[in-house]
Amino acid sequence: METAEFVRTLDREGQLLAAAAEEAGVDAKVPTCPDWQVRDLLRHTGAVHRWATEFVAQALTSPRPLGDGPALDGPELVAWYRDSHRHLVDTLAAAAPDVQCWTFHPAPNPSPLAFWARRQAHETTVHRFDAESARGGTPTGIATEFAVDGIDELLRGFHARSRSRVRTQEPRVLRVRASDTDADTDAVWTIRLSAEPPVTTRDASGGDVDAEVSGPAAQLYLALWNRLPVPSVTGDASLAALWRERSAIG
Repeated sequence: METAEFVRTLDREGQLLAAAAEEAGVDAKVPTCPDWQVRDLLRHTGAVHRWATEFVAQALTSPRPLGDGPALDGPELVAWYRDSHRHLVDTLAAAAPDVQCWTFHPAPNPSPLAFWARRQAHETTVHRFDAESARGGTPTGIATEFAVDGIDELLRGFHARSRSRVRTQEPRVLRVRASDTDADTDAVWTIRLSAEPPVTTRDASGGDVDAEVSGPAAQLYLALWNRLPVPSVTGDASLAALWRERSAIG
């Protein structure tokens, strides 16, 4: 996907998030994040948007701490979130393609701008799903191509870092397969688990595996972010359980 597509997705998803949060109300519980109410979701996502905006807008080349959300509540908090989201979208849309700034995981991206557009599109989509879970009703669908990209970013980005806690005492191999992609789309990942950070390759040629999780890309995407149950598991189900227990991103 191109950077402009990620920015358009971010724009749409943030508007949907705000609308769902407004309908649910800030006191509503977030079933997909049991410790949160909608106000926590808005404060977190808005703070992330403002944090990401700073790196691109100011061309910051070293990390900065993520700030806290404001002490606002109710309609004022929703308005603050909308403003945070709009400023991020506008910043990414106007940024020079060759802007140099800090990024934080090694998933393949052609540029820092592409990194932040991609990362914030996925951040917002997952939290939009959270907001819609608080509101109730049928959640907005997720395009297959976008879901496949998000699975790739999670597996080859976040869980390639030393901070990943998805580890095993003995070497194990887990395969992830999106079942609803075109035949020409390589939507299969082989994850080698050990006492070190996971090593993931995007291919189906990894030989025998201990377990495979599979399903439609959108469901698999949300399951790997621990928002839905894994659609299907074959082989050693304890590896799927390990993922759910250890894969949370801090």
